[in-house]
Formats: sequence, C-alpha cells, structure tokens
Amino acid sequence: MRSMWRRACGLTVAPLVMASAVACGGGSDQAAGGTTLRVIVNITPNLTEKYWNDLFAKYEKAHPGVTVKLELTGTIAADAKLRQDLAAGDPPDVVQQITPNADTASLFADLTDESWTAKTPLADQYAVDGKRYMVGVGEQIQSLVFYNKAAFKKAGLDTSKIRTMDDFTAAMGELKSSGYKPLQTAGQWVTGGQFSMMADAGVLTADPKWTAKRNDGKVSFADSGYVDYLKDYKGWIDKGYLDKSALGVTYADGQTAFLNGKSAMYIMGSFFVPAADAAKKSDEIGVFTMPTDGAYPSGQFGNISNPYVVVNKSPHKAEAIDFVKWATTDPAAIKSQLASDGNMRSGFSYPMSSLGTSVQRILDKAPSVLVKSGANQPVAGFSDELNKQVQSLYSGASPQAVADGLDKWWNSQG
Repeated sequence: MRSMWRRACGLTVAPLVMASAVACGGGSDQAAGGTTLRVIVNITPNLTEKYWNDLFAKYEKAHPGVTVKLELTGTIAADAKLRQDLAAGDPPDVVQQITPNADTASLFADLTDESWTAKTPLADQYAVDGKRYMVGVGEQIQSLVFYNKAAFKKAGLDTSKIRTMDDFTAAMGELKSSGYKPLQTAGQWVTGGQFSMMADAGVLTADPKWTAKRNDGKVSFADSGYVDYLKDYKGWIDKGYLDKSALGVTYADGQTAFLNGKSAMYIMGSFFVPAADAAKKSDEIGVFTMPTDGAYPSGQFGNISNPYVVVNKSPHKAEAIDFVKWATTDPAAIKSQLASDGNMRSGFSYPMSSLGTSVQRILDKAPSVLVKSGANQPVAGFSDELNKQVQSLYSGASPQAVADGLDKWWNSQG
C-alpha cells in the first residue's frame, strides 16, 4: 500500500496505499464556460497537493478551458469516497488508487478500445475479463528492506548474509544489542502494508496463484506459510524488536524516525526513495531484498503505480479520458510521476540517487514482480482487514488466531 497512499481543503494524509477525499465543495460544474474535471488524488509525503497542482497545471496550460480540481484523500478509502459521491448523485470524473474487479468494473469507463492503453504498464495484468478499466504510469516494488548503514556497521552485519527469516531475526537482535531500534513500523495502514511486503514475497513466490486459490476456497491462511510469517512478526513484538507503541505512530512520523537514524531497518516500497533523496539521506541508507522462508531472492511484491480510472457516470467522460491519456502517456508527465515516487517504467529513465540505483538493481535481479490483480486480486476490503488483524498481534492475539480471523472474514464476504 502506495502508493500507494494533497491538501486542498486543509486535510493532509499519509499514504500508500489508499484513501480518499473530502470534496471542497463538490460539483462537476462548467467553470467560466469551460470544463472542470474533479480528480480524487493520492496524497503521500512525496505526492503533495503542491506536486499535483503543479503537474496538472501543465495539462491545463495545454488544454485551455479545462480546470483540474483536486479532491484529496482523507480518512476513508478511495472506493468508499467514490460510492458516497455516486450515492449523492455527484460523481467525480477521475479517481486514483482504485483497482476495478468483476464486481465494480461497471462503475468505470471501459478503455479497451483506446489503443494507447495497451502500452501502459501492467495493463493486461490488471484487466478484468479481458477489458482494461485502469491505466497506470509505472510500477513499483515493495518487498524491500532499507537499512541504516552506520547501524549495520556498528553491529557488524553483512546484508549479503541475511537471506532467511531466521537471519533477519538474528540481525534484529544484534542491532538491538548495539543500541538501535531494530525495525521501524507505524500504525495507520503501515502495519498490514509491511506485513504484505514481507509475507507475500515468500508465499507468492512459492505459489503465484495462491490468492486465486484462496478466492476459490482451495487454500486458507490458517494452513499456509502466512502463519509462519505471523509467528515471526509476533516474536519481534515479544522480543522488543518492534516498538509496542508503534500503532500510535503515523506513517509520516515513522518514516521520519527512520530517516533521522532512530531505527536501523524499514520495510517499505520503492516509493520511499524520493523521501530519502529529499532528506539528503540516500547515501546513508542501503537496501536489500526481503528475506524469506523460501527462494532467495524472491519475487518482488509490487503493483501498478499512479493508477487512474475514469468514472462511468462522469459528466465529462471524453475530457476525463483525454486527461488520463495525458497523465499516462505524455513523456514529461510520466517522468515527473515516476521520479516523484521512485517508480519505474520500461523505456523511461530519470536521474537516480545511489539508493534509487540500488533499488533498480534489485528489480533487475528479481525473478518476478508479484501482482495481485485479475484472478489473483483479493476480496475487496482485504487490505483493511489484514491491517486490523496484524495490529491485533500488538494487543495479545496469537498468530493462529489472526490467520483464523482472516479466513473467517474472507469467507464472510461471499
């Protein structure tokens, strides 16, 4: 979660993943004889309101008469915000950070006949029944462990020897003995997000179709490798390798704590790199691929970056499609969005820091990018449920109870 997580109405929210916006007045009105496109955008420490306004101003300049109005992510998920607007008869035009599935595809414009969509990243992997509803700017990888080089040097650790979960846990012990908080986490979406970045790398490398099998009822969380990763996570809490008060820490504050050297490691996606660059800390930070209980290096849990959908009930559908085409095919817009969040796209390059270059090397060596889409897309709402269940480990829940809870929740979704 990215990306997967602007401020226009005075709201500022952190993350990757998800969330949506309180409109600043609503309405898809025609402004001064022109067109106003309402766009729900994703706000993160990298993707600020100023960033989006500056980027979209370039579209407005090239398209006189069109105004792009930001609607910011807030305390609810983007799909929840969209449904609220639709129920109120006030649909936005474009939304970021929504992945259509078979149940929701009808809410979005079918872009399959738009030939340009075929050349956007991961377009076919995210298709629904062979149709393209979502297009993105690039892709990001997320099974990464960023580390403080000074902390590792003091603890005498060699990242090339951290390949298994046992190795990873042992490294935390050495770091704690050296006076460091071993692993930085946070509340909000981060808890479950980091668990996915960790566990999915192992489980889905071993069986890329595991989620599809879970959708078909052929496998369960309680009888899978996920339990072992939950046990590891619970062990880190019990040993003090994870701060027991971490759930009260925001995404932004957790990131800042790591950047300031208060913790030694940080599991996060490639979108962390621009934050390190902006803080001028990139040369002090290294990165290695997530250790697993299986193959090493594993596949990289990843996803499409800066995804856009056009709302089917948009009162300006043609203009909205044109806007999305620009956002995902214009070379300058692409490079800007890639660089802003540390993402990648074949055929496009931009100046990278030493840390960004290291992430690129990991991607180059990764045997696969593991994408949860199509048949492998989890039940809607799963990321929120996973986050809640993983957070329950901090209040005493057992790993097996969490796995059972995930199965019970999944089965209850019909």
